[in-house]
Amino acid sequence: MTAPTPDPVLAEDAAGDRFVDLPAGPRLCFRTEGPDAGVPLLLIAGLGIDLTSWPQRMVDGFVGRGFRVVRFDNRDIGRSTRIATPPPGRLRQLLARPRPDAYDLADMAADTVGLLDSLGIDRVHLVGMSMGGMIAQTVAARHPARVASLTSIFSTTGDRRVGQPARSTLARLARGPARTVEESVERHLGMLRHIGSPTALPDDDLERAWAVGLWERSGGVAARAGVPRQISAIQASGDRTAELRRITAPTLVVHGSTDRMVHPTGGRATADAVPGARHVEIPELGHHLAPGVVDQLVELSTDLARSAGAPLPAGDAR
Repeated sequence: MTAPTPDPVLAEDAAGDRFVDLPAGPRLCFRTEGPDAGVPLLLIAGLGIDLTSWPQRMVDGFVGRGFRVVRFDNRDIGRSTRIATPPPGRLRQLLARPRPDAYDLADMAADTVGLLDSLGIDRVHLVGMSMGGMIAQTVAARHPARVASLTSIFSTTGDRRVGQPARSTLARLARGPARTVEESVERHLGMLRHIGSPTALPDDDLERAWAVGLWERSGGVAARAGVPRQISAIQASGDRTAELRRITAPTLVVHGSTDRMVHPTGGRATADAVPGARHVEIPELGHHLAPGVVDQLVELSTDLARSAGAPLPAGDAR
């Protein structure tokens, strides 16, 4: 298969961000790290978080193992396009009744493929977390020739009988947007204490700095309407179990045993749905890429890529 002809990509700015205007979609902000000749690996972030949510240690780990790492802001977050449709009201969110004009995960998967087209990437190793795992699953199911391997981290199938947030988590998600950067930071730290792992504690200083950066990159309070639209995209996509059965790429499903955001049944159901998938459930891990699990995730995904035939060094190239 010949790689698509790259579309014009705007030059890198001082922050390392680049932008591409998709022919039939939004402008996406992305970054690339690693050698141009490296094996392409795409990181897809989760609900309400941008490309900086991937720990630099994780990015560096993949680069050191021979990958060319691409990460991007999904539509409605970071420096990518805000969609013009109104966000769903709180009642619609709680009842899981998206607006008729809501976009869905297939639209976000199309954005992802559009980014690959713009970069001239024919096939890629996909790593997605949470909502990003759902997007990666959709790409793998609908565009099998483009996916060399799939790693789905603390994600689910859309079947409402599995993978549901704890009621205490839903109550936190249903709150209105933060009005100040200080409030946004405190909510982030509070959510981490709620959904994180007691045995893989986050670095509070690092997380505080990240939350301030997310607020600034995303444009502050005015940009937070994108989060309910992303929630609506998940709800509008419904149960994707039948679609997941069409995935042919080698697949790894990773989940934590104490996840309060996406119950571990979501990971088990994903692994059951994808033919031949390997399922790894990490004891005492919550819904967070804490420092203690990053190296393990890099190794697991790298091993999967090697099993799929990726021409990677035999060991850590750092």
